[in-house]
Amino acid sequence: MDDLYRPLGLDSPHRAWRLPAVRLDRLVLMLAVGGILGGSAAISLDRPVLRQVDVFAEQAEREAAAEMAAALPSPPEPAVKAAPLQPLGRSSAPEDSADPNLPTVSYPPNLSGDYGRLVPVRDPGSLRQAPGEADKVDEALTEPGEEGPLPVRAADGRRPFDVYQAEPASDRGTRIAIVVGGLGISQTGTMRAVEQLPPAVTLAFAAAGNSLDRWMRQARRSGHELLLQLPMEPTGYPDVSPGAHTLTAKDAAGRRWRDLDWSLGRLTNYVGVMNYMGARLTGDAEAMPALATELARRGLLYLDDGTSARSLARDAAKQAGAVYAGADILLDAQQDPDSIRRRLDALERTARAGGRAIGVASAFESSIATLGAWIREAEGRGIVIVPVSALADDPEAR
Repeated sequence: MDDLYRPLGLDSPHRAWRLPAVRLDRLVLMLAVGGILGGSAAISLDRPVLRQVDVFAEQAEREAAAEMAAALPSPPEPAVKAAPLQPLGRSSAPEDSADPNLPTVSYPPNLSGDYGRLVPVRDPGSLRQAPGEADKVDEALTEPGEEGPLPVRAADGRRPFDVYQAEPASDRGTRIAIVVGGLGISQTGTMRAVEQLPPAVTLAFAAAGNSLDRWMRQARRSGHELLLQLPMEPTGYPDVSPGAHTLTAKDAAGRRWRDLDWSLGRLTNYVGVMNYMGARLTGDAEAMPALATELARRGLLYLDDGTSARSLARDAAKQAGAVYAGADILLDAQQDPDSIRRRLDALERTARAGGRAIGVASAFESSIATLGAWIREAEGRGIVIVPVSALADDPEAR
């Protein structure tokens, strides 16, 4: 038995069992490899079983569902459709929804539709020329004429009436507009009117006057608003005549504007025209509406001097959509300071009764001196002197 156990080393009772010697780096490597193998096995065992998919069967099911949906009746449309989305900066509200008491403007100009309603409200005073540029001609408001540039609406809708207005000192209180005509005929009288009358007085230049462009620039730099006096056919024409290039009732009714264009081209930077004589034309039921329509097309004011009781100018302007103003009192029918002052006092009473009044005069020396003194006194009594455009009826003002 001893020989049997000795080769196995079992016959030595004091010999201990030992692990074989292993290097430390090999041991770390063996542990890392074992960790990787164990993790891979765990992931493989935990992986879900993939579902077997029949692609052709699923496609057939989708096609069958689509055919069934097409066979069903369509649901009724809602009674009110949702409004389409508007581009940024545009309004979906129609123009009619704007407040009718507020002025409106289309911007950008000369466009329509939603884009043309980008800006719903504006201040009409913003169209006026800056005071420092009041003697500059706005080329957008002119078109070529044989005698000179003719006034016309700009492509963006602005009118000479809008741009060449003089701004009133106040829109409140008892307001009076005074128009002094006949300028350009007498150089001395013109100089007195431009230099001595307050800026709020409106100056009217005769189409047959001299040096009109020079006087226009000086008057505008002084702050005055301007009108052009238009020679129009009076009763008794041609024995009674306002001069060359008179616009006759026959030509106006036939819309022959050669003489009108001659007068309009003699001056620039004016808000409108006033009649010089013209009782025959203003009382003609065909001529006056035609003239009012032409003035409205050009964006000009028409001031009736009030000397003819038969004038149809107010109704004609209203029908044509033209800007209109009518004088209440002729101030200097008599060239006497006392008479002029009495007429001015009557003008003040008219203004206090109705809140406003318009008086017209000519550039005589006595008229200019009396007007200047009376205006200073009237302003001390609370009367506000304003340009004639401030008292005009403008159908385009909203």
